[in-house]
Amino acid sequence: MPDLKQLIPEPFIRWAGGKRWLLKYINELLPPVINNYHEPFLGGGSIFWHLKNSNKITGNTFLSDINDELINCYIQIQHNSPAIIEILRQYRNDKDLYYDVRDAVPNNELHKAARFLFLNATSYNGIYRVNREGNYNVPFGYRKKDKLFDFDNIIRCSTLLDETVNFRAGDFGGVMDNLEEGDFVFLDPPYTVAHENNGFIQYNQHIFSWEDQERLAELLQHISDNHAFFVLTNAAHTSIEELFGNLGELHRLQRHSTIGGRGAARDAVNEFVFTNL
Repeated sequence: MPDLKQLIPEPFIRWAGGKRWLLKYINELLPPVINNYHEPFLGGGSIFWHLKNSNKITGNTFLSDINDELINCYIQIQHNSPAIIEILRQYRNDKDLYYDVRDAVPNNELHKAARFLFLNATSYNGIYRVNREGNYNVPFGYRKKDKLFDFDNIIRCSTLLDETVNFRAGDFGGVMDNLEEGDFVFLDPPYTVAHENNGFIQYNQHIFSWEDQERLAELLQHISDNHAFFVLTNAAHTSIEELFGNLGELHRLQRHSTIGGRGAARDAVNEFVFTNL
């Protein structure tokens, strides 16, 4: 008899700063009923997969991210998973192949998605980073496992991405376009301020500015004004507490650091979680 746990769709993308650690807390932070669900910093989508698997979303789902390659990958899995799998079967865990694929420029959305998944599976720590010219420049990750992809899980994920799930590439402000009373918004922005020697912050502080944090605070006020609900994760830092502290209840949670160079310490660090529930 198959293990039922193995039949549950799981995130098929590795993502720096992912929120799998939050899953053990998330049910205590949810509204009693979720109308539509919004996640504007999608990444690996751990919270979405949990809510979707648990049938906690009663309406539609709106998933977005500023990274258009990431969103294209989700769209292709949603609509063309068998074709992507056929392309992925041609890849292997090989350093030379990694750099050949990294330097390649696919000519259609399907091959772009397959390339994205291969690079994500074999890059260092699953980091997505581009240079000033917009070229992906993360080094090979020296993964020990020969099996790069769980094709059965990809098919299960594709099935779960039904017609109620909508994807959009763009800024987090797009949440306001579809927000309705009773909706739930989960926001996990790239952290701006450095705290507790967390190397992940050093990577993201130029991607998501303090001005973006201030716009995010305005979005939270908009969500509350429209009688919708939010959960926001952010860095445990006094400036963050000052900016968001009057917009919702603050929870201090602990996780383990997951980003750093070889030999970097991966100790427990604190994170802030704000909610208006």
